Amino acid sequence: MTAVTRSAVGADASLEHLRARLDVVTARVAAVVARRRSSDPDPDDRFRGLYVGDEHVDRLLAGAPSAVPPPDPQAAAALAAAEEAADRAEAAGADIRLRRLARAFGLDELDLELLLVALAPDLDVRFERFYGYLNDDVTRRRATTALALELCGVPPGSGPGRRRLGPEGALVRGGLVRLEDTDRPFVARGLVVPDRVVGHLVGDDTLDPLVAGIVLEVGSVRPGSVDALGDHPDVGVLAGGIAAGAPLVHVRERSGAAGVAAAVAALAAVGLDAVVVDLARLDPGADVAEVAAAAAREARLGSAGLVAAPLEVLAERGAAAVRVFAEAPGVVVLVGSGGWDPAWSREPPLSVEAPVLDARHRAALWRAALDGAADLDDDELAAATAAFRLTPEQIRRAATAARGAATAAGRAVTVDDLQAGARGQNAAGLERLARRIRPAVGWDDLILPADALAQLRELAARARHRDLVLDDWRMGRTSTKGRGVTALFAGDSGTGKTMSAEVIAGDLGLDLYVIDLSTVIDKYVGETEKNLDRIFSEAERVNGVLLFDEADALFGKRSEVSDARDRYANVEVAYLLQRMEAFDGVAILTTNLRANVDEAFTRRLDAIVDFPTPQVPDRLRLWRQKLRPELPQADDIDFDFLASAFQLSGGEIRNIAVTAAYLAAAEARPVTMADLVRATEREYRKLGRLCLPAEFGRYFPLLSSAS
Repeated sequence: MTAVTRSAVGADASLEHLRARLDVVTARVAAVVARRRSSDPDPDDRFRGLYVGDEHVDRLLAGAPSAVPPPDPQAAAALAAAEEAADRAEAAGADIRLRRLARAFGLDELDLELLLVALAPDLDVRFERFYGYLNDDVTRRRATTALALELCGVPPGSGPGRRRLGPEGALVRGGLVRLEDTDRPFVARGLVVPDRVVGHLVGDDTLDPLVAGIVLEVGSVRPGSVDALGDHPDVGVLAGGIAAGAPLVHVRERSGAAGVAAAVAALAAVGLDAVVVDLARLDPGADVAEVAAAAAREARLGSAGLVAAPLEVLAERGAAAVRVFAEAPGVVVLVGSGGWDPAWSREPPLSVEAPVLDARHRAALWRAALDGAADLDDDELAAATAAFRLTPEQIRRAATAARGAATAAGRAVTVDDLQAGARGQNAAGLERLARRIRPAVGWDDLILPADALAQLRELAARARHRDLVLDDWRMGRTSTKGRGVTALFAGDSGTGKTMSAEVIAGDLGLDLYVIDLSTVIDKYVGETEKNLDRIFSEAERVNGVLLFDEADALFGKRSEVSDARDRYANVEVAYLLQRMEAFDGVAILTTNLRANVDEAFTRRLDAIVDFPTPQVPDRLRLWRQKLRPELPQADDIDFDFLASAFQLSGGEIRNIAVTAAYLAAAEARPVTMADLVRATEREYRKLGRLCLPAEFGRYFPLLSSAS
């Protein structure tokens, strides 16, 4: 028998069982109807329920309000037959949904009978008329609490009966039944089964509209990630806690950790599926209590655990918003970057750290997500993706984007496709605080002394291999410092500091984010720290290189405290020291004067690279590089003279080359030596430097001032 055939047979058996149980309800209704008629002086009154006459009042006064019908043999026989048939079907492998629901929600037989009484009108229209008759009110076509308890053989006014349908009862707390007409007495309130529960019992698994927009399909998280994480020791600890009966788990994750995927893998290890809720998609005006109840019910209907992230979204709405999720019935796993506040739940959760994936697990995730679409070996794949701190869900999305780009181009996935897909997972928040640059230069474009160039390559290698060194080789085990890479580039303006940061970002496949200091520095006390915290918090959510250009404006030396302004300035520096030390990304500071930077920063930096003013050999290379081959050039350009005569930085040489190109373009001719000399004069005047004959030599007569 095929899987499809078995599924169809199971669905048929589940519906058969449901219909058989409704037959039991029908038998009980018939018994109560017969009992009512036996004491009704006018059972054929066609205006029943529309008025209350004297005879009716007399009958009510004479009746016993707590009386219940004796056990009905016919209903008992029908129940036994229905359950025997269900036993045989389950033994044959069928999924009997009513029984699965009872197990998932902890329902006993009385709860199940009450649910079926409330459910009956949704599956058989006859019950609307039955209940209208038994309620003695044709407008009330749902079972009331009193009628439901009576049909189940429980005195309506009893405490146990009331508890079954109270807010802490399994039916109401689980969201399987709700009481309407709350302005009526408790025994007169109608019982309604939500459409989602009815649909589930008849085989319809369409998500509840309340959560359809925020629930991620299990299949969008689990493929690859569960297999890759199943042997991770942290997942084993998490699975052990769930298996031991922990109803609430808090997973704390830092950026790039596998909090959600670890929760899904742990649930899979104990035989549960997962319903993953993306709280970032939660509508600002949504009723969080209703959403939490619907999400928890959705998970239990699927015999799954509820995984909700990021927890910070709920925390921003207050403790009550977290509590409705934390105290929801069933297995709940909440994932967030912060600690747990005791006010968020009655009982403390099981708190665990989300695993940070090592190179082996990340490679397995990439391989599973690419599904053979990339023609790269393990080393190439690892090198292409090593700098990206992505969660398993982000890896899946990045791989999907890479495969889409490769398919559109009609080729296999390349390294560029992978890195573009990974960069596409960056949050957009940082772009409001920084300028994003897609690197367009490489190592060959850098003209620096050998020592500075070697330090830059070492810095890139540190960012690429930090997981290997800190995790696999355990070199970060005893340090409280973050896993980030920080460096200071010191040197005069135009010596290549910003360009070097761009080269490192490009080598790692990352984008460069240049911080706009105007968005950071604020004259009001405490605002600068808030702006910095916002920048670092957003930076934690992206894979990029953070560049603080002209950083001595922010990272200056702390001074002696002579007034309140000095004290608060020192607070800013101290806060920045702490925040940088905890940063997990790549951050580069640049300064024109290294002496301006506080010594406490230098101790916390991984590298300090000095950018000297280029000497003659480097200037010669710079002149040849900036005057690109595509630029039309006359034969009279004296590169050796330009390099030896003018002490300029790389940025200044570029400015001169561009100015000369415009001078030549205006006259539609190649660039000449005269253009370069005149452009050099303009750069000198911009810098406030004198144009001396000794410096310009035989070309001095070409200057505009000399003409």
